[in-house]
Amino acid sequence: MKEKAGPSPLDQMRFDRWMAAMTRRRNIFGAVMCVENQDRSLSIVSSGGEMKPETPFFIASVTKLYVTAVLLQLRSRQLLRLDDRIGEYLPEAMIKGIHVYQNVDYSREITIKQLMSNTSGIPDYFSGRVFADLIAGKDQSWPLEKTLEAVRQLRPKFPPGMKNKAQYSDTNYQLLGKLIETVTGQPIEATFKECIFDRLRLTQTYVYKDPLDGRPASFYYRKTRLQIPLYMSSIAPEGGIVSTARETMTFLRAFFDGVLFPQTDLKELMGWKFLWAPGTFFYGSGIVRQPLSLLNMKDGLIGHWGQSGAFAFHHPETGLYFTGTVNQAIGQSAAVHRIARIIRYYKKTQSPT
Repeated sequence: MKEKAGPSPLDQMRFDRWMAAMTRRRNIFGAVMCVENQDRSLSIVSSGGEMKPETPFFIASVTKLYVTAVLLQLRSRQLLRLDDRIGEYLPEAMIKGIHVYQNVDYSREITIKQLMSNTSGIPDYFSGRVFADLIAGKDQSWPLEKTLEAVRQLRPKFPPGMKNKAQYSDTNYQLLGKLIETVTGQPIEATFKECIFDRLRLTQTYVYKDPLDGRPASFYYRKTRLQIPLYMSSIAPEGGIVSTARETMTFLRAFFDGVLFPQTDLKELMGWKFLWAPGTFFYGSGIVRQPLSLLNMKDGLIGHWGQSGAFAFHHPETGLYFTGTVNQAIGQSAAVHRIARIIRYYKKTQSPT
């Protein structure tokens, strides 16, 4: 009996077809994705709609992986410890009153790791009015001082480090950016360049600082193209990096392969706590675990999402890596759907016939 042929490997033509189909989904106007396997025998990039494979885009909160890498490098150089309190680095006048819970001001006692893991309890300045204003086209800058003033008007939901409590807060990473600047004595963009961009020879990756810079692809909220350069140029440590799918892949591989910090540090980042917002996923310390199915919440992707629709994930079970964007602020489900399909297809091609 003739043996039934198995599926052919993922090739450029098939991948191009899948990406074109992806951009025919509702509100996905442009997308790009790079996929690699562990030994790089598969290394492929494709795009659809308004984007090309080399198009630069806002990686948004994927930037938090870069912040994590920098903090671990600074620790390896003995310039800080993750259990250090932020009051040791940041002036009292800056942080006083940003976390007052039941009439106790915990602001100085919060640790670096609590900021990284979203267990600080510091309220998120971004959710609510700020996000609503941005998607309504009200572009404005949000520097740290303005952020902290807004946070002082909000009420924390729990004290820092409370067991099993976490709340996603972009405020945490604005504070981490300032802390890195204090430790290094230079702007965060200079530290990113020195510790990551130059080290990995990334030539298309940079911190977005000039509101007149029109190189990155615009992203959308539903059918609305968002033009928010003032905002994007003010949030460097929270989500201000611009990159390409290929160069984000270079960073992601380095992050997991021990190039940027000791590989043994990875396990320390994976103390997972479940979050319902801004999506349903688990958060560690500067890193996300995204389940691919509600039936299997223990496995899935490890990396980070960006509010722009950007993603950078490793799938440990198959050894696959995924980077790119769907350039849609509510497009994460489209990305998960495509990534899951590629994983299923890849497993079939690796199975013996």
